Amino acid sequence: MPIGPARMPLMDHLGELRRRLTIIVVSVLVATVVFYFATPTIIDILTDPIRPLVEDGRFYITTSLGGFSVRFSIAWKTAAVVCVPMILLQILGFFLPALKPNERRWVVPTILIATVLFFVGAVFCYLIIVPAGFEWLIGETNAIATALPDLVDYINTEILLMIGFGVAFELPLIVFYLSVFHIVPYATFRSAWRYIYVVMLVVSASVTPDASPVTLLFMYAAMLSLYEISLFVTRFVIIAREGKKGLTGSRIALFMDDED
Repeated sequence: MPIGPARMPLMDHLGELRRRLTIIVVSVLVATVVFYFATPTIIDILTDPIRPLVEDGRFYITTSLGGFSVRFSIAWKTAAVVCVPMILLQILGFFLPALKPNERRWVVPTILIATVLFFVGAVFCYLIIVPAGFEWLIGETNAIATALPDLVDYINTEILLMIGFGVAFELPLIVFYLSVFHIVPYATFRSAWRYIYVVMLVVSASVTPDASPVTLLFMYAAMLSLYEISLFVTRFVIIAREGKKGLTGSRIALFMDDED
């Protein structure tokens, strides 16, 4: 990855930023065009866990622009996801010159882990949450009316769910860095668990767009599990680096000089 000099005139920095943003925008646009023609396959994949719940397995589009809008929406969102590695490389290429060599080693692993966690959350939602959530939602509709499975509505809801779970699965990384770098001491996370559990319940309700208890409970259970796992790993890392006193220690330097 090309890294520019750390010190440049302001206009050169702005030019470098513009160049990298242009690369990102053009790449996403080109990928969007490519994926637009592949949307029938992508739609088949997205609707696969929902289709058994729909009568005759058929979806409908009820507006004249619905077909184009759903294809374009899926195309650019897929393009943005596929282009994430390139986008991250451009962002890193712009900011890395400002970091010391020993600080840069934290950046790439962090972004890689964050990317993996997001995709794990999205896949978990696709495999577990989407079938259970839509089964409950469709059942609620069929109890009072005839459900007309609108493709645009179903796809948008599913994508929002996958994004919500992807973002929620970043929790372990956030807790880990806050604790290891003593921005928030480990002891605080452990002692304030009652309040944190309530906050996670509120967050779970906020990031699930369907407002169904099924997805809310799944999201809450996943966040609780991830939170406890992250604290377990954090405790192990802190003890290995600083001993047990580090569990209640004050904030320390985030990075140690390589020469020390």
